[in-house]
Amino acid sequence: MKSTIDGFDFDVRLAQNEAEIRAAQRLRYTVFYDEMSAVASEEVKQAQMDFDIFDAHADHLLVIDCARNDVVGTYRFMRQEHAHAVNGFYSRNEFDISRLTNGKVNVMELGRSCVKKSYRTRRVMDLLWQGIAEYVFTHNIEVMFGCASMPKMTAAELDCVLSYLYHHHRAPEKVLAVALATMRYNFTLLPREARPSKNTLRLLPPLIKGYLRLGGCVGDGAIFDPQFNTIDVLIVVETKKVTARYLTHYTRKNNQVA
Repeated sequence: MKSTIDGFDFDVRLAQNEAEIRAAQRLRYTVFYDEMSAVASEEVKQAQMDFDIFDAHADHLLVIDCARNDVVGTYRFMRQEHAHAVNGFYSRNEFDISRLTNGKVNVMELGRSCVKKSYRTRRVMDLLWQGIAEYVFTHNIEVMFGCASMPKMTAAELDCVLSYLYHHHRAPEKVLAVALATMRYNFTLLPREARPSKNTLRLLPPLIKGYLRLGGCVGDGAIFDPQFNTIDVLIVVETKKVTARYLTHYTRKNNQVA
């Protein structure tokens, strides 16, 4: 899927070979480890690439700056058949996702999302969303889910944000994922009557806001991820609930992700 933004040409498609997957992994390393100070294993540090056992079995969405032949954005997609090869989805390490993966619906896990710093604009993010939409319709995905991280904030701010998500965006029981007790982050659940301030809503990262605008919801509880030093929530999006406005905006009927 070709797009032009401000005179620059981009290609949005799935990685087609190992070299392109490695390019995505190098971008992930730059963002997660160099910028966000995640804790790298010695193997990851030496390779200067973010990788794990799931990469070889997943599909990798790429946003490529055609002029530079440079991967500037990426997302990792895992469907049920991918997860079977590695005994489950990545999210199972943080949440009980059994209600999502019981085989009753066609699901996809989203993960390892990042964009090169100099390309972090709304329009480049839209290219990733367009790629997601094409993939969803190509594979008839009914539910998307994945971990999303909170930016650094105080404990009091986290209480406000996580309480807001719990009261206003909690997933229905049929697709509710629950944070594992061994990793669960203990926050103070504020009463529903405590209206969220504008500052609370501003603290929500753009990725989570994007999922919520698509009709997404949030699992029960949050976890602390020691590797990335983040607080994560589990986002769930039932694709049938995505509004017609966003389907129109993010879908290109005559193209498919390669």
